[in-house]
Amino acid sequence: MNQPYDTRDIAAIDLGSNSFHMVVAKVIGKDLQIISRHKQRVRLALGLDEQKNLDDDAIERGLDCLTMFAERLQGFSVDNVRIAATHTLRQANNTQLFIQRAKEVLPFPIEVIPGTEEARLLYLGVAHTQPQAESMLVVDIGGGSTELVIGQGFEAELVNSKQMGCVSYTNRFFANGKLSKKNFALAILAAQQRLESLASRYRKKGWQVAFGSSGTAKAIYEALIGMGYSDGIITAERLDKLIDKLCSWPTINDIRLDGLSDERKPVFAAGVAIMSAIFNDLKIKEMHFSDGALREGLLYEMEDRFKYSDIRLRTAEALANKHAVDLEHAAKVRGHAREFLEQVSTEIGIKKESELVSLLEWGALLHEVGLNISYQAFHRHSAYILRNTNMPGFNSEQQQVLATLVRFQRKALKLNEMGSFSLFKKKHVLGIIRVLRLAILVNGQRNDDPLPELALSIEDDTWSLTCTNPNWLEENRLLHADLLTEQQYWNSVGWDLNF
Repeated sequence: MNQPYDTRDIAAIDLGSNSFHMVVAKVIGKDLQIISRHKQRVRLALGLDEQKNLDDDAIERGLDCLTMFAERLQGFSVDNVRIAATHTLRQANNTQLFIQRAKEVLPFPIEVIPGTEEARLLYLGVAHTQPQAESMLVVDIGGGSTELVIGQGFEAELVNSKQMGCVSYTNRFFANGKLSKKNFALAILAAQQRLESLASRYRKKGWQVAFGSSGTAKAIYEALIGMGYSDGIITAERLDKLIDKLCSWPTINDIRLDGLSDERKPVFAAGVAIMSAIFNDLKIKEMHFSDGALREGLLYEMEDRFKYSDIRLRTAEALANKHAVDLEHAAKVRGHAREFLEQVSTEIGIKKESELVSLLEWGALLHEVGLNISYQAFHRHSAYILRNTNMPGFNSEQQQVLATLVRFQRKALKLNEMGSFSLFKKKHVLGIIRVLRLAILVNGQRNDDPLPELALSIEDDTWSLTCTNPNWLEENRLLHADLLTEQQYWNSVGWDLNF
């Protein structure tokens, strides 16, 4: 008798600039079956004012949509839902406000992901839903940004995200609603200027098959079928004819294209202009439409946890090698950080399966990347590198936590410089900052002599570092001096440290 497969339902939500998408899938053994898709036009980007704040109407549109999504996700555990926010929520100053209000209607963490991470995930979504090619170019024109990726198999190799999208370009070049050759020319030129820095690299690398993903590509694909091109393949010549046809109508409201929905119509012209620029600059011969997108990438990565871990391991190791990190020393710090956290995790409220456990270990591995710039204030250099480097596998807040950890690894605790978090509690981040500082401090002599067995404990908010050897501080005078200095740093912010 065959054993039944384990099954579970998982869901991924993409909070885009133009639309919010949700896809729900059933995991059956090693197979993933999509069982429902949900899409709501939210036009979040239209609510972004000149000061980069989302207006109340846009926030309400977003919350209304998430309230509907929440109905479908009743009974789902946190581990089985992943929500990624993209360009507009990367740009908005009041993103935290939106996320806080979203938690009230949809009780799952929302990750704001960098543009390059968005590009990697959408490539993964396309790669999993298309026949394998030797190499693929994937283009996704969203509401606020455009992602361009070349990869092989499931590995994205050349990854870029550009700030140009069908909503933002509608506001810039078609705000008067007028369809004219001049407006198209201006929009195409602006997009080509954005692409100028990367076009030659993409042409040089090359690809076997090009795919367009998500709303703009889908709308162009369907419009071309409506014009009589039954295969829906996108080419430069067909884009030119599409632009000519669009210009035969005086305004956007007048467009009557078979296959083009009323919802997509307001931002369609700008999307076509951006696609035309991409075809021109990258010299694309033809492009196929792919149903796979960011949300599918999120789904497949949720299910393929080991591959996800491998991506982050490769990212961290590449960064450590690039900045000539002393890996032996970093491993010692990492080991002590892990031991110390295990000893106090209950007291500081961090579960063993918490993402913060992994982030502490990555922070320990990468805490000295800034030494490659200068010893002077290297903790600040390390924080800058981790905040601003493309780190595949890490979302924006995870990078922020890493940057915060290494920023406060040593010297004065200027906690007023610490940012806010939505996925993690500040008290937990402060807890692992203390753990990392002590792990770095006890390894400060950087010699081969093994350290005695150390134990960390917390009682009444006082942290105590003890040793089985009663003479350990007399035998390690430099360490004793460093601990006294550290004790003063802690006291300055109201923390207690005993040893």
